[in-house]
Amino acid sequence: MSALVLTAVLALSPLDGLAGEKQLVDVKELAGTWRGWVNEAAGDEWATMSVAADGSYEVSTFSVTTVGKFYLQAGQLRYRSSRTTPLAMPSAEVSGTASVSDERGKAVLELIPEDPNYLGRAEFERVK
Repeated sequence: MSALVLTAVLALSPLDGLAGEKQLVDVKELAGTWRGWVNEAAGDEWATMSVAADGSYEVSTFSVTTVGKFYLQAGQLRYRSSRTTPLAMPSAEVSGTASVSDERGKAVLELIPEDPNYLGRAEFERVK
């Protein structure tokens, strides 16, 4: 009975603050500046990402610069990237999925590498 009541309450009341994934129709929707955190070898690092209208992007942290490109594949937002600095680090190409959601009125972009052992998971918030 309590599960039925809880279900009715959830169905009848709005759930403020829940994130809703946005379905993108064009990578142009990502164009602009994003700020957030990237998981790197040194730990989580503050990062700034600039995305162009064609989906190409550059992410800068204290220790690493990464370039890449967003693209849509069968309706799924995906990305490919590689590090450009530091020069001493090997620059392997990384692929993964990305998603955009609306959290408390702010656009949030999450990048998730395909390889679970790879550092580089990131979360950004749109700033302009």
